[in-house]
Amino acid sequence: MSSILDSFRLNGKTAVVTGAARGLGQGMALALAEAGADIVAVDILAADDTRQQVEALGRQCLTLTANLGDRASIPGVIATAQQSFGSLDILVNCAGIIRREDFVNFTENDWDDVMGINIDAVFFLSQIFVRQALARQATAKIINIASMLSFQGGIRVPSYTASKSAVQGLTRLIANELGGKGINCNAIAPGYMATDNTAPLRADADRSAAILARIPAGRWGTPEDLRGAVVFLASPASDYVNGYTIAVDGGWLAR
Repeated sequence: MSSILDSFRLNGKTAVVTGAARGLGQGMALALAEAGADIVAVDILAADDTRQQVEALGRQCLTLTANLGDRASIPGVIATAQQSFGSLDILVNCAGIIRREDFVNFTENDWDDVMGINIDAVFFLSQIFVRQALARQATAKIINIASMLSFQGGIRVPSYTASKSAVQGLTRLIANELGGKGINCNAIAPGYMATDNTAPLRADADRSAAILARIPAGRWGTPEDLRGAVVFLASPASDYVNGYTIAVDGGWLAR
């Protein structure tokens, strides 16, 4: 009988991680590599640092530079990754952007740019990823990155809130349609994390203090806090978990 820990191992698997050059995406890519997976690191930025760290863990890493806001780039990402590794087993849709402005002043460009990355790219990447998995009659895992604003409204981030609410809904739909075909689709909703997206909030002493006062853990999250959740959802340990959004938020939603 195998150990429960064996069910968390990802040896022989390949994971495509978007937004993998830094921050949460990089942290999750490294966690998956440590669990045994080879990595395809996708980002609009150079992901050389991620590649070096993945290779130091003894895994292979392909870096792909792509603007996922351009739908035309998406088929090539999956095709190139498949050509390099033969099969793709895990997709982590982490790439995302945020724009802050009052609702009444929010521009069309800020709406379109955020929606293009945060939900359109998630849909089309997942669709192409699923097609290749179904074509080889293989099981596969999709992990979308949701947000506290998948549950709440927020302020001054209308396109971000709309996109992250859509991510949670799309996660459920994919699970409903494809759960019987060996495809698991779940999401992680990070809490307030110390990343570039939250730099303006952390720089505002009053806003930062108000946020920290509500977090039972009493601190901002870090990329390392997502390691356990992403490995669990990518591994056989979560085979009967589908369509669910796991909050990794230090207790924020419990307040």
